[in-house]
Amino acid sequence: MSMPFYVSPEQVMKDRAEYARKNIARGRDLIAMCIDPGVLLIADNPSKTLSKISEIYDRIAFAAVGKYNEFQMLKVAGIRSADLKGYSYSREDVSARELGNAYAQTLGQVFTHEMKPYEVELLVCEVGATLEDDELYHIFYDGVVIDEQGFSAIGGQHEQVNAALEADFDPHATLADAIKLGARVLGGDAGPLAAEQLEVAFLDRSRTRRMFRRIRNGELDGLLGA
Repeated sequence: MSMPFYVSPEQVMKDRAEYARKNIARGRDLIAMCIDPGVLLIADNPSKTLSKISEIYDRIAFAAVGKYNEFQMLKVAGIRSADLKGYSYSREDVSARELGNAYAQTLGQVFTHEMKPYEVELLVCEVGATLEDDELYHIFYDGVVIDEQGFSAIGGQHEQVNAALEADFDPHATLADAIKLGARVLGGDAGPLAAEQLEVAFLDRSRTRRMFRRIRNGELDGLLGA
């Protein structure tokens, strides 16, 4: 009689984490920054049609790196959840904290119980009435969620990007200066990324209700050249 194949739970979790980290590390980086005008999101993404950054609800944005089809499923689920709660109760009841916790629970369940974890990392951002009210939630592939302060980077080179941001980030910067900083830290040693290499979106604190807007084409060229 043959002995059943056995792998310790610790080894299973370690292998899953290594698998997810390795595949996420192939993704291009993405950053979010809380500045006086609002919350800025910038991704190294030359594609004109496949977005890493999206609107979830009035004051809330979603950004992700990793496997595109997996984070698109999570994005759609978040939009549906936000719409349902906003319709059933009040639009003000929809929050980035609840969405971040829901994503964390989903990713944690998949990581623990499924054969293959999701190969994604997420940022859920909410713009507040003031800079101090802004919220950034970084959700990892295994369901761990971190409440980031001021800025956050995700992707293959996130440690280097976070270090560069920590050195030069200014919460009172103008929108143009923040975009130029993002292009520079995402470009690294190769130099600042050009407008056609960037996907940029902004949660504009000065707007009412729907605060999400994309910055592209001539507007982005002008801000990078300002």
